[in-house]
Amino acid sequence: MTAPRADEYWNPKNETMPREKLRALQMGKLRELCAWSEERSPFHKERFAAAKFSSAQLKTWDDIRRIPFMTREDWMASQAASPPYGTLPACDPSVAIRYHTTSGTTGKMPLRALDGTRDWEWIADMWCYGFHAFGVRPADTVLIAFSYAQFIGFWGAHYANEKLGATVIPSGSLPTETRVKLIVDTGATVLCATPTYVLRLAQVAREMGVDLAKQSKVKRIILSGEPSGSVPAVRRQIDTAWNSECGDTAGMTEIGTIFMFECRHRPGGTHVIEDHFIEEVVNPETGAPVGYGEKGERVCTSFGRGILPLIRYRSCDIVEKRPAAECTCGRTFDIYFGGIQTRVDDMHKIRGTNVYPRAIEAIVREHAEIDEFQLVLWTNPDSGREEVTVRVELRQGFDVEWATMERHLAKELAEAHENLRIHVERAGEGELPRFELKAKRLVDKRKKS
Repeated sequence: MTAPRADEYWNPKNETMPREKLRALQMGKLRELCAWSEERSPFHKERFAAAKFSSAQLKTWDDIRRIPFMTREDWMASQAASPPYGTLPACDPSVAIRYHTTSGTTGKMPLRALDGTRDWEWIADMWCYGFHAFGVRPADTVLIAFSYAQFIGFWGAHYANEKLGATVIPSGSLPTETRVKLIVDTGATVLCATPTYVLRLAQVAREMGVDLAKQSKVKRIILSGEPSGSVPAVRRQIDTAWNSECGDTAGMTEIGTIFMFECRHRPGGTHVIEDHFIEEVVNPETGAPVGYGEKGERVCTSFGRGILPLIRYRSCDIVEKRPAAECTCGRTFDIYFGGIQTRVDDMHKIRGTNVYPRAIEAIVREHAEIDEFQLVLWTNPDSGREEVTVRVELRQGFDVEWATMERHLAKELAEAHENLRIHVERAGEGELPRFELKAKRLVDKRKKS
């Protein structure tokens, strides 16, 4: 058991606050946020009125259920009706200093986010909770492997490390080969990227003849952007390839920053930043709260973004909350066991069986011979049945008897999916796409009725 260090916490008072005091802090902030929003945000004023809710009704913790849920669909509809920002902003857009949009919005209207100066100070501070908790200190050199554009991504991580006093290396849109050289040449000790891209860097390094486990000084890797950051098989591959330890975080464009982080004790989950967020877990179908150890949809209330108040926002993320005491770090912040486990909208029903991309990845990544994979959903033209194919690209240098591997992988995938037959297909070298930001490995070719 690892004992807490003298400098364990970024915010010692709040991170170790007794639960009853933490709850009181949250309730005070919630009342202020709701009062601010019903006065300043037309979006919330209309929603509250329709639900016959007022901030004055917030007397006890159970009263939070009086507040109507907020959804992305509501927000997007508001943007469409009153472009470009909708009616959610609680301040004049002219006070904003930054504009960001969601990622992966090709062919669709993006969700547009605005932030002011105080918002950005808060965004950086939330990332500080995570980096500091995983052991990053002023003596570190941090490489951010991220293209700095409209997607909010790791912008906050950049400013957080400046705030921490660490040396920051922004790698912008540099080629992967150049980033590998930068990591080695600068002696970077911390890497920040998506899980997919961390593995991609390791692959390219091998092709360049660089052994990152021996030639780089990276000892900590901060992951974000994909649920696979908490998949054990993915984490083992990353730790081995880099001779380091990786820690998961998660955020949303909707709140502009991270809301959870993994501490250096790596308890099997991520701590919720509960002094700045209220994170409820509810039944996705009924909206009723679920208890510790039960899976449900996370509902987020954020206290830090003044321009865009997010109140009881249904995230579509599936999580399982566990008590803070399951970690030895001394924090009183509860834990999301296994991080973001999947998404409500990421489940695909194939012939009566639920198929989750994260579950597929958890199995595929157990095979070190596999370098990249793709999940294809398609309709059999002869039978009209929906089918699943997992295409895999093998890593160079591995001596693999393909027929045996194909049989074993198909068996493992079927056993994890109620014996649903999942086809396994070998892709050619370099055939499958590689990703820097969020990986898009699902290809849906099914015929829609």
